[in-house]
Amino acid sequence: MARPNARARGYSSAWDKARAGFLRSHPNCARCPAPASVVHHRRPHRGNQVLFWDRTNWEALCKPCHDGPAQREEQRGYFERLGLDGLPNDPRHPFNRPDAD
Repeated sequence: MARPNARARGYSSAWDKARAGFLRSHPNCARCPAPASVVHHRRPHRGNQVLFWDRTNWEALCKPCHDGPAQREEQRGYFERLGLDGLPNDPRHPFNRPDAD
C-alpha cells in the first residue's frame, strides 16, 4: 500500500504556518550548530493529530540531522545518543537491555 502524500498525512497550510513560527523561535538545530530547517516529530505521530500538533513533541533540526540520525532512531526504535559516560542512555538501546539468557 502506498504511503499517503504529505497533505493527506496532516502537513497542511496550517502546518506550514506553525512550522515557520516554530523555526523562527528555534532557529538552530537541536543536535548540531547548523541552522534548523526541519520540524521533526520526536515521537512519530502516525496520523494521530493530537500528537502531530503537540509542540512538546517537536524538535528543530537541520536536514542532515533529520535525514540521518533522527530517521535511523525512528526506524530502530531507540536513540543513538550517548551520555556523558560515553554509554547509550536510552533504556531501549540494545546495550541497556538485559540478556535474554
